[in-house]
Amino acid sequence: MYEIYSGYYENVSLDLFCRDMAEKDGVFLVAERSTKRVVGFSTMKTLDMEVDGRIVRGVFSGDTILEKAYWGNKALHMAFFLRVIREKLRHPTRPLFWLLISKGYKTYLLMANNFLNYYPSPEKDCDKLASLVDRYCDELFREYYCAEKKLLDFGSGYTHLKSDVAGITDDMRQNNEKIQFFETRNPTWERGTELPCIGEVSYSLLLNYPLDLWRKSRRTDASVTAPVVANN
Repeated sequence: MYEIYSGYYENVSLDLFCRDMAEKDGVFLVAERSTKRVVGFSTMKTLDMEVDGRIVRGVFSGDTILEKAYWGNKALHMAFFLRVIREKLRHPTRPLFWLLISKGYKTYLLMANNFLNYYPSPEKDCDKLASLVDRYCDELFREYYCAEKKLLDFGSGYTHLKSDVAGITDDMRQNNEKIQFFETRNPTWERGTELPCIGEVSYSLLLNYPLDLWRKSRRTDASVTAPVVANN
C-alpha cells in the first residue's frame, strides 16, 4: 500500500503513513482478480456527531489511491457503497453522511458526480450542510482548519499530489464546471491544502446509486475486486 501511495504523492514517509493508518477504523483494498496484487486502497473512519441536539453518523474517507491503469474502475466505489448500506441499516433513522477531504479534483468528483445533496456544490444550495463540515473538521483537524476559507492547511511540508498526477488543464477548467469550482474553492490544492466535503446518504441515493454504478461499470475494466479488510 505504501509503495502505491509514495508513487503518487510527495512529502511522504512510511512512519507518517503507518501512524495515519493506525487512526482509521478500516481499509478497502483493491486487488487484481488474477494475481491478488494490491493496486489501490481507501481508508475509513466512522464517528458520531451531535448537531442541533441530534446525533448524526459520519463515514470519513481518508487516503484513497488507485494505480493509473485502473482509473475509472468502479470496484472501490461498490465496496464503499456496500459499507454505507451496512451503516444505514444499523441505524435506519439516524442521518448518515459521507465525509471526505479533497486535495485533488478526482476525489471531489467522486462526491459531486454521485451524490444528490453535497457540500460544497456549484449546482445547488446545500449550505445547510456547511455547519456539519465545521463540526467534523473541528473534531478531527481543529488546529489545521480555517472556518472562514473552509479549507484545511497542514503546512508547506504536507503530503500533496505529484505534479504529473491529476493536474488541471485549461480545457478541463473551461469544459467542466465542477473541476473549475473545485479549484476556485481550493486554489492552493497543488501544495496540499484540502477541501472538506460532505454528502448526504439519503434513501433516494441508496436506491438510485447501484443502477447508475452498474451502468458505469459496464464501460470499464472488471478485472479488479475490492474486499474490505482490517475493519473493526
